[in-house]
Amino acid sequence: MSDRILVLVRHGQSEWNLKNLFTGWRDPDLTAQGVTEARRAGTLLKAEGLSFDIAYTSALTRAQKTCGLILEEMGQTGLNTLRDEALNERDYGDLSGLNKDDARAKWGEEQVHVWRRSYDVPPPAGESLRDTVARTLPYYVKEILPSVLRGERTLVAAHGNSLRALVMVLEKHTPESIMKRELATGAPIFYRLGPDSTVVEKRDLIA
Repeated sequence: MSDRILVLVRHGQSEWNLKNLFTGWRDPDLTAQGVTEARRAGTLLKAEGLSFDIAYTSALTRAQKTCGLILEEMGQTGLNTLRDEALNERDYGDLSGLNKDDARAKWGEEQVHVWRRSYDVPPPAGESLRDTVARTLPYYVKEILPSVLRGERTLVAAHGNSLRALVMVLEKHTPESIMKRELATGAPIFYRLGPDSTVVEKRDLIA
């Protein structure tokens, strides 16, 4: 059995990250900085001596492009890459496209903080993190985890909140602690899993 390796990467900075907008399922591209972050992630992974057997990403451009740039830096441009909405960012509903400061002015600092940092309170017409977990985790269990347990070195390039859903399980977070777990853009998280799917090694790869 080969190593059971899983690497998670949040997409590089997007145009709406730069503008401080709620993004969710909207589909802005990467900024120049985001492209640099994605390429740097590929460089870091290559320097670790890693290569991948399969990759997973969301249905959104910023994650797909990040995934493609990572693989390009690693010399793996033809790698089998599966895309699915299950890995999309949390849907921010009526907040999508709004500047975060404008949202605070409209609904109040406290209410926007609750929507952003509570586990189970969704914004209007949107998803809570609990909703995102309910969408993302079954896909992980059905599609991604079996790849890892088969010994396929697996890359997942997705979003802050869809990846939090996976990190919650992998790192055994509570609903309270997962909200404090920050995921930097373009920063790979390396996991080695045991045969029972629990984490036996975890490292944050940073330049």
